[in-house]
Amino acid sequence: MTPGEQLPGEDSLKRAEELLARLEETRTELERVAASEDAEGAIDVLNELAEIAKAVEAELARARRDADAGA
Repeated sequence: MTPGEQLPGEDSLKRAEELLARLEETRTELERVAASEDAEGAIDVLNELAEIAKAVEAELARARRDADAGA
């Protein structure tokens, strides 16, 4: 392995960390919206959570493919 080259799985880990950060931000936003009883804001947050769930599903599928390719 040469300097600057990433280890297998580092990309997946980085993407997972980014998704976790997005999830934390959305959780904070959900708490804010719940406190203000903003129905439209809640719908927006739920849509964002659905997008994060799709991204997590895609990352899991990618990680499985990568694991199968490396096996």
